[in-house]
Amino acid sequence: MADHPITVEATLAVHPEEDRFSRLRLIPWWDQQKISAARIVVIGAGALGNEILKNLALVGFAQVVVVDMDHIETSNLSRSVLFRASDVGSSKAVSIARGYMDLLPEATVHPIVANVMQHCGLGLFEWADIILAGLDNRETRLWINRAAWKVNRPWIDGAIEGINGVARVFPSGQPPCYECTLGETDWAILNRRMSCNLLLHEANPQGRVPTTPTISSIIGGIQVQEAVKVLHSLPTLASKGYVFEGLHHTSYVVEYTENPDCMSHYTLDSIVRLPQRSSELTLEQLMQLGRTDLDTQEVVVEFSRDIIHRLVCPRCGATEDVFVPVGAIDRTRGLCPDCAGPEPQVRIVQTLTSYKGESALADRTLDTLGLPLFDIFTVRSATSEISYCIAGDAAALLGPLEADTKEGR
Repeated sequence: MADHPITVEATLAVHPEEDRFSRLRLIPWWDQQKISAARIVVIGAGALGNEILKNLALVGFAQVVVVDMDHIETSNLSRSVLFRASDVGSSKAVSIARGYMDLLPEATVHPIVANVMQHCGLGLFEWADIILAGLDNRETRLWINRAAWKVNRPWIDGAIEGINGVARVFPSGQPPCYECTLGETDWAILNRRMSCNLLLHEANPQGRVPTTPTISSIIGGIQVQEAVKVLHSLPTLASKGYVFEGLHHTSYVVEYTENPDCMSHYTLDSIVRLPQRSSELTLEQLMQLGRTDLDTQEVVVEFSRDIIHRLVCPRCGATEDVFVPVGAIDRTRGLCPDCAGPEPQVRIVQTLTSYKGESALADRTLDTLGLPLFDIFTVRSATSEISYCIAGDAAALLGPLEADTKEGR
Protein backbone atom coordinates (compact mmCIF):
# COMPACT_ATOMS: atom_id res chain seq x y z
CA MET A 1 0.00 0.00 0.00
CA ALA A 2 1.43 3.32 -1.08
CA ASP A 3 2.39 5.87 1.52
CA HIS A 4 0.30 8.96 1.50
CA PRO A 5 1.68 12.20 2.85
CA ILE A 6 -0.26 13.54 5.77
CA THR A 7 -0.93 17.25 5.61
CA VAL A 8 -2.19 19.00 8.70
CA GLU A 9 -3.69 22.41 8.12
CA ALA A 10 -4.64 24.72 10.92
CA THR A 11 -7.35 27.12 9.96
CA LEU A 12 -7.54 30.34 11.92
CA ALA A 13 -10.86 32.05 11.96
CA VAL A 14 -10.30 35.68 11.18
CA HIS A 15 -12.78 38.09 12.69
CA PRO A 16 -12.94 41.33 10.75
CA GLU A 17 -13.51 43.35 13.93
CA GLU A 18 -10.27 42.16 15.53
CA ASP A 19 -7.14 44.28 15.81
CA ARG A 20 -3.92 43.86 17.76
CA PHE A 21 -5.56 45.00 21.01
CA SER A 22 -8.81 43.03 20.71
CA ARG A 23 -7.90 40.54 23.44
CA LEU A 24 -6.96 43.36 25.81
CA ARG A 25 -10.36 44.98 25.27
CA LEU A 26 -11.99 41.79 26.55
CA ILE A 27 -10.85 42.84 30.03
CA PRO A 28 -14.03 44.53 31.36
CA TRP A 29 -12.39 47.71 32.66
CA TRP A 30 -9.79 48.09 29.88
CA ASP A 31 -9.84 51.40 27.97
CA GLN A 32 -7.48 51.19 24.99
CA GLN A 33 -8.10 54.78 23.98
CA LYS A 34 -7.03 55.95 27.42
CA ILE A 35 -3.80 53.98 27.10
CA SER A 36 -3.08 55.23 23.60
CA ALA A 37 -3.62 58.86 24.62
CA ALA A 38 -1.55 58.68 27.81
CA ARG A 39 1.74 60.55 27.81
CA ILE A 40 4.58 58.57 29.31
CA VAL A 41 8.11 59.53 30.27
CA VAL A 42 10.57 56.68 30.82
CA ILE A 43 13.88 57.58 32.45
CA GLY A 44 16.57 54.97 31.96
CA ALA A 45 17.01 52.71 28.92
CA GLY A 46 19.10 49.90 30.39
CA ALA A 47 17.99 46.40 31.30
CA LEU A 48 14.97 47.54 33.28
CA GLY A 49 14.12 50.32 30.86
CA ASN A 50 14.07 47.79 28.00
CA GLU A 51 11.46 45.68 29.77
CA ILE A 52 9.40 48.71 30.75
CA LEU A 53 9.36 49.98 27.17
CA LYS A 54 8.73 46.56 25.66
CA ASN A 55 5.63 46.15 27.81
CA LEU A 56 4.45 49.70 27.17
CA ALA A 57 4.62 49.00 23.43
CA LEU A 58 2.80 45.68 23.68
CA VAL A 59 -0.18 47.18 25.53
CA GLY A 60 -0.33 50.16 23.16
CA PHE A 61 1.12 53.28 24.79
CA ALA A 62 1.58 55.50 21.76
CA GLN A 63 3.13 58.69 23.18
CA VAL A 64 6.44 58.12 24.90
CA VAL A 65 9.54 60.10 25.77
CA VAL A 66 12.62 58.13 26.79
CA VAL A 67 15.57 59.78 28.52
CA ASP A 68 19.04 58.23 28.84
CA MET A 69 22.54 59.67 28.53
CA ASP A 70 24.50 56.45 27.92
CA HIS A 71 25.60 54.40 24.93
CA ILE A 72 25.13 50.68 24.31
CA GLU A 73 27.90 48.28 25.29
CA THR A 74 28.19 44.64 24.24
CA SER A 75 27.30 43.51 27.77
CA ASN A 76 23.91 45.23 27.43
CA LEU A 77 22.85 42.74 24.75
CA SER A 78 22.31 39.89 27.23
CA ARG A 79 19.80 41.93 29.23
CA SER A 80 18.11 44.28 26.77
CA VAL A 81 15.43 42.92 24.48
CA LEU A 82 15.17 46.03 22.26
CA PHE A 83 18.89 46.29 21.47
CA ARG A 84 20.70 44.51 18.64
CA ALA A 85 24.40 43.78 18.06
CA SER A 86 24.45 46.47 15.40
CA ASP A 87 23.42 49.01 18.07
CA VAL A 88 26.64 48.71 20.08
CA GLY A 89 28.17 52.17 20.41
CA SER A 90 24.89 53.91 19.63
CA SER A 91 22.78 55.96 22.01
CA LYS A 92 20.55 53.85 24.24
CA ALA A 93 17.68 56.32 23.97
CA VAL A 94 17.79 56.52 20.18
CA SER A 95 18.15 52.75 19.70
CA ILE A 96 15.41 51.89 22.15
CA ALA A 97 13.03 54.37 20.52
CA ARG A 98 13.64 52.64 17.19
CA GLY A 99 13.04 49.22 18.77
CA TYR A 100 9.83 50.47 20.37
CA MET A 101 8.41 51.61 17.05
CA ASP A 102 9.30 48.26 15.50
CA LEU A 103 6.88 46.76 18.03
CA LEU A 104 4.28 49.52 17.72
CA PRO A 105 4.68 51.34 14.40
CA GLU A 106 1.86 53.80 15.11
CA ALA A 107 3.60 55.09 18.24
CA THR A 108 5.53 58.33 18.53
CA VAL A 109 8.61 57.82 20.67
CA HIS A 110 10.95 60.73 21.23
CA PRO A 111 14.47 59.96 22.55
CA ILE A 112 16.32 62.51 24.67
CA VAL A 113 20.04 61.83 25.05
CA ALA A 114 20.68 63.72 28.27
CA ASN A 115 21.19 63.70 32.01
CA VAL A 116 17.63 64.21 33.24
CA MET A 117 18.77 66.16 36.32
CA GLN A 118 20.73 68.74 34.35
CA HIS A 119 19.24 68.89 30.88
CA CYS A 120 15.48 68.30 31.19
CA GLY A 121 13.22 71.12 32.30
CA LEU A 122 10.36 70.57 34.71
CA GLY A 123 7.99 71.09 31.78
CA LEU A 124 8.81 67.53 30.70
CA PHE A 125 7.45 66.17 33.99
CA GLU A 126 4.39 68.44 33.82
CA TRP A 127 3.72 67.21 30.27
CA ALA A 128 3.66 63.57 31.40
CA ASP A 129 0.69 61.67 32.77
CA ILE A 130 2.95 59.05 34.36
CA ILE A 131 6.73 58.84 34.85
CA LEU A 132 8.46 55.44 34.98
CA ALA A 133 12.07 55.00 36.05
CA GLY A 134 14.50 52.16 35.46
CA LEU A 135 17.60 53.53 37.19
CA ASP A 136 20.56 52.35 39.21
CA ASN A 137 21.28 55.36 41.41
CA ARG A 138 19.62 57.19 44.27
CA GLU A 139 20.60 60.68 43.16
CA THR A 140 18.48 60.63 40.02
CA ARG A 141 15.57 58.98 41.82
CA LEU A 142 15.60 61.74 44.41
CA TRP A 143 15.56 64.37 41.67
CA ILE A 144 12.66 62.66 39.89
CA ASN A 145 10.75 62.44 43.14
CA ARG A 146 11.08 66.16 43.87
CA ALA A 147 10.28 67.12 40.28
CA ALA A 148 7.20 64.88 40.21
CA TRP A 149 5.94 66.39 43.47
CA LYS A 150 6.40 69.93 42.18
CA VAL A 151 4.22 69.33 39.13
CA ASN A 152 1.83 66.89 40.86
CA ARG A 153 2.55 63.81 38.75
CA PRO A 154 2.73 60.12 39.79
CA TRP A 155 5.88 58.14 39.19
CA ILE A 156 6.71 54.44 39.32
CA ASP A 157 10.14 53.31 40.45
CA GLY A 158 11.90 50.03 39.78
CA ALA A 159 15.17 48.66 41.12
CA ILE A 160 16.95 45.39 40.41
CA GLU A 161 20.12 43.65 41.51
CA GLY A 162 21.14 40.08 40.85
CA ILE A 163 17.88 38.12 40.82
CA ASN A 164 16.07 40.41 43.25
CA GLY A 165 14.03 43.53 42.65
CA VAL A 166 11.43 45.99 43.88
CA ALA A 167 8.71 48.06 42.19
CA ARG A 168 7.12 51.08 43.90
CA VAL A 169 4.34 53.51 43.06
CA PHE A 170 4.52 57.09 44.31
CA PRO A 171 1.18 58.83 43.66
CA SER A 172 1.03 62.55 42.95
CA GLY A 173 0.98 64.62 46.13
CA GLN A 174 0.51 61.64 48.44
CA PRO A 175 3.14 60.75 51.05
CA PRO A 176 5.10 58.74 51.91
CA CYS A 177 7.28 59.44 48.88
CA TYR A 178 10.62 58.12 47.69
CA GLU A 179 12.58 60.55 49.84
CA CYS A 180 10.64 59.34 52.89
CA THR A 181 12.09 55.86 52.30
CA LEU A 182 15.74 56.99 52.46
CA GLY A 183 17.71 55.98 55.53
CA GLU A 184 21.08 57.01 56.94
CA THR A 185 23.00 54.71 54.59
CA ASP A 186 21.19 56.15 51.56
CA TRP A 187 22.00 59.71 52.59
CA ALA A 188 25.62 58.83 53.27
CA ILE A 189 25.94 57.43 49.73
CA LEU A 190 24.27 60.52 48.28
CA ASN A 191 26.52 62.89 50.22
CA ARG A 192 29.67 61.08 49.06
CA ARG A 193 28.84 62.04 45.49
CA MET A 194 29.30 65.74 46.18
CA SER A 195 32.22 67.49 47.88
CA CYS A 196 31.64 70.21 50.46
CA ASN A 197 31.99 72.89 47.76
CA LEU A 198 29.40 71.29 45.42
CA LEU A 199 31.90 69.77 42.99
CA LEU A 200 31.43 66.15 41.98
CA HIS A 201 33.96 63.76 43.45
CA GLU A 202 33.66 61.41 40.49
CA ALA A 203 31.40 60.46 37.66
CA ASN A 204 28.49 58.23 38.63
CA PRO A 205 29.07 54.77 37.16
CA GLN A 206 25.99 53.80 35.19
CA GLY A 207 24.95 50.34 34.13
CA ARG A 208 27.31 48.45 36.43
CA VAL A 209 24.76 46.80 38.70
CA PRO A 210 24.75 43.00 38.19
CA THR A 211 21.35 41.91 36.91
CA THR A 212 19.66 39.22 34.86
CA PRO A 213 17.07 39.61 32.09
CA THR A 214 14.63 37.54 34.13
CA ILE A 215 14.45 39.92 37.08
CA SER A 216 14.17 42.84 34.65
CA SER A 217 11.15 41.13 33.12
CA ILE A 218 9.46 40.66 36.48
CA ILE A 219 9.98 44.17 37.85
CA GLY A 220 9.45 45.93 34.51
CA GLY A 221 6.21 43.98 34.06
CA ILE A 222 4.95 45.02 37.49
CA GLN A 223 5.82 48.66 36.79
CA VAL A 224 3.86 48.75 33.54
CA GLN A 225 0.94 46.87 35.09
CA GLU A 226 0.85 49.50 37.83
CA ALA A 227 0.92 52.26 35.20
CA VAL A 228 -2.11 50.70 33.49
CA LYS A 229 -3.90 50.55 36.86
CA VAL A 230 -3.04 54.17 37.66
CA LEU A 231 -4.60 55.27 34.36
CA HIS A 232 -7.76 53.30 35.09
CA SER A 233 -8.03 54.50 38.71
CA LEU A 234 -7.64 50.97 40.04
CA PRO A 235 -5.95 50.04 43.35
CA THR A 236 -2.17 50.26 43.06
CA LEU A 237 0.98 49.89 45.14
CA ALA A 238 0.42 53.47 46.28
CA SER A 239 3.37 54.49 48.50
CA LYS A 240 4.23 50.81 48.84
CA GLY A 241 6.86 48.49 47.43
CA TYR A 242 6.50 45.07 45.81
CA VAL A 243 9.64 43.09 46.65
CA PHE A 244 10.61 39.98 44.71
CA GLU A 245 13.34 37.71 46.10
CA GLY A 246 14.51 35.45 43.30
CA LEU A 247 16.44 32.79 45.19
CA HIS A 248 13.35 31.26 46.80
CA HIS A 249 10.74 32.98 44.61
CA THR A 250 9.17 34.77 47.54
CA SER A 251 7.49 38.14 47.24
CA TYR A 252 5.86 40.56 49.63
CA VAL A 253 4.60 44.13 49.84
CA VAL A 254 6.22 46.65 52.17
CA GLU A 255 4.58 49.80 53.49
CA TYR A 256 6.56 53.00 53.98
CA THR A 257 6.27 55.65 56.68
CA GLU A 258 5.92 59.34 55.98
CA ASN A 259 8.77 61.58 57.07
CA PRO A 260 7.14 64.82 58.34
CA ASP A 261 10.39 66.69 57.60
CA CYS A 262 10.68 65.42 54.02
CA MET A 263 11.85 68.14 51.63
CA SER A 264 10.07 66.63 48.62
CA HIS A 265 6.54 67.40 49.80
CA TYR A 266 5.97 70.60 47.90
CA THR A 267 3.65 71.15 44.93
CA LEU A 268 3.54 74.33 42.87
CA ASP A 269 0.28 76.24 43.42
CA SER A 270 -0.38 77.05 39.77
CA ILE A 271 1.55 76.69 36.53
CA VAL A 272 0.98 79.13 33.67
CA ARG A 273 2.26 78.24 30.21
CA LEU A 274 4.09 81.09 28.51
CA PRO A 275 4.32 80.99 24.68
CA GLN A 276 7.79 82.58 24.59
CA ARG A 277 11.06 80.68 24.30
CA SER A 278 13.65 81.06 27.03
CA SER A 279 15.81 83.02 24.59
CA GLU A 280 13.02 85.61 24.34
CA LEU A 281 12.62 86.39 28.05
CA THR A 282 15.01 88.09 30.44
CA LEU A 283 14.99 87.61 34.19
CA GLU A 284 13.73 91.15 34.66
CA GLN A 285 10.88 90.64 32.19
CA LEU A 286 9.83 87.47 34.00
CA MET A 287 9.98 89.28 37.32
CA GLN A 288 7.80 92.10 35.96
CA LEU A 289 5.26 89.57 34.73
CA GLY A 290 5.15 88.03 38.20
CA ARG A 291 4.73 91.43 39.82
CA THR A 292 1.72 92.10 37.60
CA ASP A 293 0.11 88.71 38.16
CA LEU A 294 0.68 88.75 41.93
CA ASP A 295 -0.13 92.46 42.20
CA THR A 296 2.93 93.28 44.28
CA GLN A 297 6.40 94.69 43.67
CA GLU A 298 8.16 92.59 46.32
CA VAL A 299 8.86 89.33 44.52
CA VAL A 300 11.70 86.87 43.90
CA VAL A 301 12.17 84.62 40.86
CA GLU A 302 13.11 81.13 42.04
CA PHE A 303 14.89 78.61 39.83
CA SER A 304 14.04 74.93 39.41
CA ARG A 305 17.52 73.89 40.55
CA ASP A 306 20.69 75.46 41.91
CA ILE A 307 23.14 76.98 39.43
CA ILE A 308 26.89 77.27 39.71
CA HIS A 309 27.32 80.92 38.84
CA ARG A 310 31.03 81.48 39.36
CA LEU A 311 34.28 79.73 40.33
CA VAL A 312 36.59 81.88 42.47
CA CYS A 313 40.18 81.04 43.33
CA PRO A 314 40.95 81.97 46.96
CA ARG A 315 44.68 82.00 46.21
CA CYS A 316 45.01 84.23 43.14
CA GLY A 317 41.56 85.81 43.10
CA ALA A 318 40.79 84.82 39.51
CA THR A 319 37.11 84.32 38.74
CA GLU A 320 35.28 82.41 36.02
CA ASP A 321 31.57 82.72 35.26
CA VAL A 322 30.19 79.31 34.26
CA PHE A 323 26.37 79.19 34.65
CA VAL A 324 25.78 75.43 34.83
CA PRO A 325 23.58 73.30 37.11
CA VAL A 326 25.10 72.09 40.36
CA GLY A 327 26.52 68.63 39.68
CA ALA A 328 27.73 69.47 36.18
CA ILE A 329 31.31 70.23 37.24
CA ASP A 330 33.68 67.71 38.79
CA ARG A 331 36.55 68.42 41.16
CA THR A 332 39.16 68.41 38.37
CA ARG A 333 37.26 71.12 36.49
CA GLY A 334 37.08 73.05 39.75
CA LEU A 335 40.86 73.42 40.04
CA CYS A 336 42.29 76.84 39.26
CA PRO A 337 44.12 76.76 35.89
CA ASP A 338 46.25 79.74 36.94
CA CYS A 339 47.54 78.09 40.12
CA ALA A 340 48.99 74.89 38.67
CA GLY A 341 51.68 73.18 40.71
CA PRO A 342 52.29 70.39 43.19
CA GLU A 343 49.32 71.63 45.24
CA PRO A 344 46.60 72.77 42.82
CA GLN A 345 44.04 75.14 44.29
CA VAL A 346 40.38 74.12 44.41
CA ARG A 347 38.19 77.08 43.54
CA ILE A 348 35.25 78.25 45.64
CA VAL A 349 31.85 77.63 44.09
CA GLN A 350 29.35 80.51 44.11
CA THR A 351 25.77 79.48 43.40
CA LEU A 352 22.48 81.07 42.42
CA THR A 353 19.07 79.79 43.50
CA SER A 354 16.98 82.81 42.53
CA TYR A 355 16.88 86.28 41.03
CA LYS A 356 16.20 89.14 43.42
CA GLY A 357 16.61 92.01 40.98
CA GLU A 358 20.41 92.15 40.74
CA SER A 359 21.37 94.57 37.97
CA ALA A 360 24.15 92.26 36.73
CA LEU A 361 21.55 89.57 35.96
CA ALA A 362 18.57 91.66 34.92
CA ASP A 363 19.16 91.51 31.15
CA ARG A 364 20.30 87.90 31.09
CA THR A 365 17.90 85.74 29.06
CA LEU A 366 16.61 82.55 30.63
CA ASP A 367 18.50 80.33 28.20
CA THR A 368 21.85 81.73 29.39
CA LEU A 369 21.44 80.76 33.04
CA GLY A 370 22.57 77.17 32.65
CA LEU A 371 19.05 75.88 33.25
CA PRO A 372 17.49 73.40 30.80
CA LEU A 373 14.93 74.25 28.17
CA PHE A 374 11.19 73.84 28.85
CA ASP A 375 11.77 74.67 32.50
CA ILE A 376 9.52 76.17 35.18
CA PHE A 377 10.27 79.36 37.13
CA THR A 378 8.38 80.38 40.26
CA VAL A 379 7.77 84.02 41.17
CA ARG A 380 7.09 84.32 44.87
CA SER A 381 5.98 87.11 47.18
CA ALA A 382 5.62 86.99 50.95
CA THR A 383 2.06 85.65 50.66
CA SER A 384 1.62 84.07 47.22
CA GLU A 385 3.33 82.50 44.25
CA ILE A 386 2.85 81.78 40.56
CA SER A 387 4.88 79.45 38.36
CA TYR A 388 5.65 79.90 34.67
CA CYS A 389 6.43 77.07 32.27
CA ILE A 390 8.46 78.35 29.33
CA ALA A 391 6.30 76.47 26.84
CA GLY A 392 7.90 78.05 23.79
CA ASP A 393 10.77 75.61 24.41
CA ALA A 394 8.49 72.55 24.35
CA ALA A 395 9.36 71.58 20.77
CA ALA A 396 13.08 71.63 21.59
CA LEU A 397 12.60 68.98 24.26
CA LEU A 398 9.52 67.04 23.15
CA GLY A 399 10.13 67.00 19.40
CA PRO A 400 7.11 65.61 17.51
CA LEU A 401 5.16 65.15 20.74
CA GLU A 402 5.07 68.91 21.39
CA ALA A 403 1.94 69.29 19.26
CA ASP A 404 0.00 67.16 21.75
CA THR A 405 0.61 69.35 24.80
CA LYS A 406 -2.50 70.01 26.80
CA GLU A 407 -3.50 73.46 27.94
CA GLY A 408 -4.85 74.38 31.33
CA ARG A 409 -4.19 71.16 33.17
